[in-house]
Amino acid sequence: MVVVQSGAFAGPSQSSKISNAMTLSVAIVAMDEEANIGRTLASVHWADEIVLVDSGSRDRTCEIAREYGARVVVESWRGYVAQKQYAIDLCKMDWILLLDADEEVSPGLGEEIRAAIADPNAARGYRLPRKNLFLGRWIRHGGFYPDPKLRLFRRGQGFVAGHDPHDRCELKPEVPQHTRQFKDALIHYTYPNLTLYLAHMNRYSSLGAQLAVAKGHRSFSFSNIVLRPLATFVYNYFLRLGFLDGREGLLLHLYHAEYVSWKYAKAWESSRNQPH
Repeated sequence: MVVVQSGAFAGPSQSSKISNAMTLSVAIVAMDEEANIGRTLASVHWADEIVLVDSGSRDRTCEIAREYGARVVVESWRGYVAQKQYAIDLCKMDWILLLDADEEVSPGLGEEIRAAIADPNAARGYRLPRKNLFLGRWIRHGGFYPDPKLRLFRRGQGFVAGHDPHDRCELKPEVPQHTRQFKDALIHYTYPNLTLYLAHMNRYSSLGAQLAVAKGHRSFSFSNIVLRPLATFVYNYFLRLGFLDGREGLLLHLYHAEYVSWKYAKAWESSRNQPH
């Protein structure tokens, strides 16, 4: 691990502070995110600490982060779950807000967060609704909104769980499962173009195939490769009203269904190529 010297950080301005003894760390993992990271960091400039764990960016991600006063730590990629947990473990403040490098805290959500951590009767954790943007359009249907995510919790009481690439935050079992949900949204600038989306789905389906093999999905299954993707599309596009999101909604749900097919096809291919 190499720690990159951060720039000076003046902390939150007096106008944005709420008088309280509680402090906030923001944890972010990134790689080659210069197109997004400035927007993300600007939206949490009022935080007491920003920790950015970079896995080897070749662009200006680290430089931009230092300009915003972030503490930048360069760490080889451990996987989605482990890398985010590592970032959380580096945080030193009373509360932790975990963000992706392509997310933005809306002004209203920022006010809600500051009010929550100042509240002596605050919950143990808070779920943030997300506005997911696909090809620039806010996807409101098909299960993509409000898409609440547990992202804010007291230090030491939350952790990252799940399986790559589908990580999630949870409260530790010994912690009272007392959570609330904010009203204002976290804005997720996901997949501005189809090239990026299809590349991600290709990579994610490979990771999903590894998990499928571990769960015993090794044979060529017509059900998993054809019927399951079809059912996924029908459920999200028709029953969950994904068609109301126009052309972008059609492409999103169509290609997501293909991702499901790719995952199980790759699981079969992987098992077939293994020596017996």
